[in-house]
Amino acid sequence: MQWHERIGRRLKLRDLHILLAVTQHGSMAKAATALAISQPAVSKAIADMEHTVGLRLFDRTPHGVEATTYGLALARHGTAIFDELKQAEQHLEFLADPTLGELRIGSSESMAAGPLPAIIDRFSRRHPRVALTVAQAVFATAHYRELRERRIDLLMGRMFPSFEADDLQSERLFDDQLVVVSGIRSRWTRARRLELADLAGERWVLPPADSLPGLSTADLFRAAGVELAGVPVTTLSIHLYVQLVATGRFVAMLPGSILRFGGRHLPVKVLPVKLPSQPRPVAIIRLRNRTLSPVAQAFIDCAKAVLSERGAP
Repeated sequence: MQWHERIGRRLKLRDLHILLAVTQHGSMAKAATALAISQPAVSKAIADMEHTVGLRLFDRTPHGVEATTYGLALARHGTAIFDELKQAEQHLEFLADPTLGELRIGSSESMAAGPLPAIIDRFSRRHPRVALTVAQAVFATAHYRELRERRIDLLMGRMFPSFEADDLQSERLFDDQLVVVSGIRSRWTRARRLELADLAGERWVLPPADSLPGLSTADLFRAAGVELAGVPVTTLSIHLYVQLVATGRFVAMLPGSILRFGGRHLPVKVLPVKLPSQPRPVAIIRLRNRTLSPVAQAFIDCAKAVLSERGAP
């Protein structure tokens, strides 16, 4: 019997469900409890799967079980199978009633403080019964993990300059340039022209050096030949940025989209500092081979429309 015939005829969705539970809990007993079935039933299902594929899926240890390389590979594909089934269910629900659906979005801090509220406002008016969940995503070396584990449907934020991932695809929304801001009562708001070097002695609020925004900011200071005189406050919180800058004692760099979409309500002012132009693409990123639900497509279309109307480049 061929490999695909063994898998197709003998491996059931119930078996994959049990395998995922054992992988997650690291214990046959804990998986049985979570699934509300007996431990012997779990043990037999795993043994049958190992016999079917002809490979050991778990190593038995004194503290439970640990998935082998083969077990992890099968679990990863099992996760994709159940995710596709969920996508199919949601697609059918949408076809039956286009007002229903669910969408999970990962968003960078700057997107959440800038364009995202306007996009969600427009989308929720058109699709009031679609459940939206927004999770903050920290853009670091592992920032695509939530997508790959299928915990979110779309990721919105700035892309790394060297975006290369065979399993992901991106759709550029706009390029977001940094601007220098101060509090509206700061002495710098009266200046008509400033260089970055003029602000070297000020108290700065900056992103952490090892973050994507931190790397971009460091590049701008380096290009201008500026070294800061004081020790900056470092944070990724846009809320903290704004609150500190509003005191008039701090200056900072913020993505221009935050000022474009929420500037009327922020107690900060853009200073006349000309910064070198840098490519800062903001995009929607998703899994390449994952079925795109109608709800996700509707959200992407809505985002493009809002950004186009608001003048995002």
